[in-house]
Amino acid sequence: MSDCRAGAEAVDLLVRERAPADLDACVRVLADVHAGDGYPTNWPAEPAAWLTPSGLLGAWVAEADGDVGGHVALCGAGADDVAPGMWGARGGPAGSEGSAGSEGEGTAVVSRLFVGPGARGRGVGAVLLDRVAGAARERGRWPVLDVVATDAGAVALYERAGWEFLGVGEQRWSARQTVRVRCYAGPGARSGSV
Repeated sequence: MSDCRAGAEAVDLLVRERAPADLDACVRVLADVHAGDGYPTNWPAEPAAWLTPSGLLGAWVAEADGDVGGHVALCGAGADDVAPGMWGARGGPAGSEGSAGSEGEGTAVVSRLFVGPGARGRGVGAVLLDRVAGAARERGRWPVLDVVATDAGAVALYERAGWEFLGVGEQRWSARQTVRVRCYAGPGARSGSV
């Protein structure tokens, strides 16, 4: 298990690997986020399964004051993911596995990131982003993500955290739904070190 503690900005915050026993608490926090912010856009029929997508490489929770207050997952690139393709098209950093024409090989997709209303304002989102980006790099992959283009709060978080904007694309969520997304690569993308 990998643990890390945040500094004074996020008092009593522990980020650790998600355990199966955490899923009920994660679903409760996700329901609060959905009610207040509309994330996820489409409430899943099986929220616990949605938090454990195919291609899952790892998932982490943030405990704020002893309660699950946030969540993030890391997944391998899926066929419909836009950000890995943008990363691959630009060549990724020098020496990385993601090279031009690789359609995002060598990437890992940050997914299912949310912070509950009661844990906000403590730097939880930034700490979760740091942890998941580190986990991607530990696996020799570059972290990428996409966000619904209209989600100004998430966009602001990623840009404050130094994530590099790759572009805007259309992502197919289902046979009937395509959404406009902003795509990002993890901090340090210009320096070229995994």
